[in-house]
Amino acid sequence: MNSKVALVKCQSFNYDYSLVREAIREAVESLGGFSAFLSPGERVMLKVNLLMKKAPEEATTTHPVFVEALADLVTEFGCDVLIADSPGGPFVLRMLESVYKGCGYDRLERPEKPGIKLNRNVKGIERENADGRLLKRLTLIDALNDADKVISVSKLKTHGMMKFTGAVKNMFGTVPGMIKAEYHFKMPEPDDFADMLVDICEHVRPVLSLMDGIVGMEGAGPSAGDPVELGVVLASDNPHWLDLTAVKLVHIDPQDVPTLRRAVVRGLIDPVNAPAEMTGLPLKAFHIPHFKAPDIRSIEFLRGHAPYFIKHAADLMLKPRPVFDSSLCVKCGDCRRLCPPQAIAMDNAVREGYPVVDLSKCIRCYCCQELCPKEAVEIHRPLFLRLLTKF
Repeated sequence: MNSKVALVKCQSFNYDYSLVREAIREAVESLGGFSAFLSPGERVMLKVNLLMKKAPEEATTTHPVFVEALADLVTEFGCDVLIADSPGGPFVLRMLESVYKGCGYDRLERPEKPGIKLNRNVKGIERENADGRLLKRLTLIDALNDADKVISVSKLKTHGMMKFTGAVKNMFGTVPGMIKAEYHFKMPEPDDFADMLVDICEHVRPVLSLMDGIVGMEGAGPSAGDPVELGVVLASDNPHWLDLTAVKLVHIDPQDVPTLRRAVVRGLIDPVNAPAEMTGLPLKAFHIPHFKAPDIRSIEFLRGHAPYFIKHAADLMLKPRPVFDSSLCVKCGDCRRLCPPQAIAMDNAVREGYPVVDLSKCIRCYCCQELCPKEAVEIHRPLFLRLLTKF
């Protein structure tokens, strides 16, 4: 049976609860309703995107009204809800509570709604993953043991390393805290990193995936981009198909998204021979204006054709690199602490304590940009690289 994807309009850009709830209900109903995925009495984890402490209107995180409406629908169906994520940085209760409050999630947990809880379990667990392409053993958040089913509740956003972050990348938040940095360091190449993300997604295996595309993020995502009104709620029984539909909606070539490339190669989706069944509205019903997606791919044209020292020098000159804006930087040191290869230093005399990156160590994961609380990091693409990527 082919997978299904639902597209529903929701142009309530201020996130009116009743309108958002109706759009989510309509999207899930067009897939067969909650009964197609859940059973009354089950414990359901809503795996949201809580990358970092950001206000809802910044479009970095899944909007709390979107989560509230979905949680209400799930509990009314007869299930208990656990709202969970492992944000960037250390996975400790103090920081988790701060993110909940900063993102507007603290109000979702109320006495009159006893079936809805925020996760406060910050333990990790080890799991075997025999079917994984790269990861045969996973470290995941222990909260997964508290859930019978998982629903992915992602935000439609761009991403500096993966081009796009949606339902599949959302599952990376089931990896606790700084373990995510280890995975970045071990798998710096985009396709390897994408295979790792697919491994995690296939292991967690969300039974249903929804995407908050009412207000998405374009440009320097996933945290420093610009909010953009898209007016769409997406839902699917397959996270890969959900992402494929979302990128087509905003005119991104699926071949430019590593997680989608790997999903096709691994036979998880077959857009040519087994396309998904579209329910709700067709793509052409949404008139999305020019959508700004990052183009920060490196050029590997010397791979296998030149000695290492020449390729290494060319990489240093041609690869994109993080640039720190001293007018915005507050010298908090988050970029240094959260850099997977420890390529950033603060104790330098050249820039008076501002961050400096050692490009010979930098793996271009762009965690510094992703997790900077002041949006003080830009990704600079050399002129020659910009010219080359036009051809």
